[in-house]
Amino acid sequence: MMEPTGLQNFWFAAFGALIIGYAILDGFDLGVGALSLFGRGGHERRLHLNAIGPVWDGNEVWLLAGGGALFAAFPIAYATVLSAFYLAIMLLLVALIARAVALEFRGKVENPRWQRFWDLAFGAGSATAALLFGVAMGNILRGLPLDASGTFTGSFLDLLHPYPLAVGLLTLVMFACHGAVYMGLKTDGELRERMRAAGSVLWAAWIVLYGLVTVMTIFVSPWLFAGVTAKPILWPVLALLFAALLWLPTTLRAGRWGRAFLCSSVAVGALVGLAGLSLYPRLAPSRTDPAFSLTIANASSSPRTLETMMIIALIGMPIVVAYTIYIYRQFKGRVEITESSY
Repeated sequence: MMEPTGLQNFWFAAFGALIIGYAILDGFDLGVGALSLFGRGGHERRLHLNAIGPVWDGNEVWLLAGGGALFAAFPIAYATVLSAFYLAIMLLLVALIARAVALEFRGKVENPRWQRFWDLAFGAGSATAALLFGVAMGNILRGLPLDASGTFTGSFLDLLHPYPLAVGLLTLVMFACHGAVYMGLKTDGELRERMRAAGSVLWAAWIVLYGLVTVMTIFVSPWLFAGVTAKPILWPVLALLFAALLWLPTTLRAGRWGRAFLCSSVAVGALVGLAGLSLYPRLAPSRTDPAFSLTIANASSSPRTLETMMIIALIGMPIVVAYTIYIYRQFKGRVEITESSY
C-alpha cells in the first residue's frame, strides 16, 4: 500500500471534518423532522418545522462542501462511490427535496389535508435521508465489491446486507436522539417534557444499537480493528464518545438542555470520527480483495491540484464556520410561531 503524502492526509482530515460537521448540524434537523411524524396536531408539527427553519439549508452546505472536497481531492473514489450508490443517491435526493419543498409549501394553502400531506413529506423525507446516510456508511465500513480497476461490480441489492441496514437504523436513532435534545432546547412546556422522555428512550436505543453494530463489525469487517495500536488518536476519541454518551442522560434529567445538546453533538461527531479513523487510509475498501481498495494515496488528485484546493479551503472554511456561528447566534432562543413562520 502506497504511503500517503502530507497533502493527502490534509485532505482526508478536511473531508472528515466536513462530514463530522454535517452529521452534527444536519443530523439534528433530520432528527427533528423524523420526530415531527409523532407530533400532536398541526401546531406542534409546525413547531418542529420552525425549530429548524432558519438553519436547515445552511446545515446542508456542509454536505455540499464535503462532496466538493471528495470530488476535488479524491476524484477516483468519488466516481466509484457515486456509481456504487447511484440508485441510493437518487432516493436520497428525492427525500431531501421532499423535506425542502414541504418546508416551503406547507403554509401556502390553509387546508388541513394539504398541510398534513406536507407534514408527512417533511417527516418521511427526514427519516429516509437519515436512514440512507447510515446505510451508505455501513456499506463503506463493510467494503464494496471492487475489481482491480476500482470499478464497482455489485448491484443495488448488494447494498441491502443486514450490517449496513443495522448501521442505517443506528444513524436514524442517533439523529432522532440528537433532534429530541435540540427540540428540548428550542421549546418549552409539555412538548419539552415529551422531548425529554423521547431523548431518554432514544439514548437507550442508541447505546443498544451501537453495541450491536460493534459486535457485527467484529464479524463483518474485522480489518477495521487491525492496527488500532498504530492509531493512538483512536483512544481519546473513543473516551470522548463514551464520556458524552454517559453524561447525556444526566443532563437530560437535570434539564440542562445546552449541556445535553453539547453531549449529543460530541457523541455524534466522535462516532463519525471513529469510523473515519478506522477506515484510514482507505476511502472505498474492497471486500473482493483488500489490494483493490481505493485509498487516499491511489485515488487522489495531482499534488498541484491538492495544493491549490488547500489554499482555497483555508480561505473558504473560516467563512463557512463564521457564517454558521453567526446564524445560530441570530436565531438562538425558543421557537415562536408568527405570521412569517413556516
